[in-house]
Amino acid sequence: MKELNTESKYAEGTYTENVQAGSRKQSNSRISTMGMVQVAIFGAIICIMAFTPFLGYIPLGFTRATIIHIPVIVASLLLGPKKGAALGFLFGLTSFINNTMNPTPTSFVFTPFYSIGDGGNWVSSIGSLIICFVPRTLVGVVPFYVYKLAMWISKKKDGVSNIGLILAGVSGALVNTLLVMNLIFVFFRESYAAANEVAVSAVYTFILSIIGINGIPEAIVAGILTLCIGKVLLRKNVRMRLGIRNDFGY
Repeated sequence: MKELNTESKYAEGTYTENVQAGSRKQSNSRISTMGMVQVAIFGAIICIMAFTPFLGYIPLGFTRATIIHIPVIVASLLLGPKKGAALGFLFGLTSFINNTMNPTPTSFVFTPFYSIGDGGNWVSSIGSLIICFVPRTLVGVVPFYVYKLAMWISKKKDGVSNIGLILAGVSGALVNTLLVMNLIFVFFRESYAAANEVAVSAVYTFILSIIGINGIPEAIVAGILTLCIGKVLLRKNVRMRLGIRNDFGY
């Protein structure tokens, strides 16, 4: 009898463990599927903004003003830096496609398939790909850590940090603008000077003017929109309803 009872308890324990393991697998699978859906939704928003005229990229003649980084920044805060990086890469891909299919005079800095002046060699081709993808990928990474840092400094363990949201939005916009414009100077200063009809010696001054005229307003708008959107979506009850879990679990 004792042997039968032992075997029965062992069988019951094994069954319970199998049920729990199966439940965990189903839960993990559901979370994984939900995460993919969330990334897909943000990806769809990015694509709509990218390929709708005057929505994500606003043409200014010599360049394009960008507001498409806003959903990438918000996704970084909600979903974490890994998924944010993937969506940032998608942002770069839309820029690559736009500048290849619908070029402006300075599109050569974002695609190797359009070149002027000293463009067309392998260095400029690699440079254009770096400019197109690296800053945009970081747009999906930097805001998350800026927000986490703001939360840590303020010793805020729950709730939403308004200052953190503003800084996250501003940092996401600036990391894109500052890296893009400075990498242009590194890889394409002569071609960029020629495209904008300025002297090579004055090209960095011209770049600084673009940062001031274009980049600063973009950063301010990003900070305001990130605050407005983040205050709603980062609330714990909203995140629970949407099933949003990021890499750090806040």
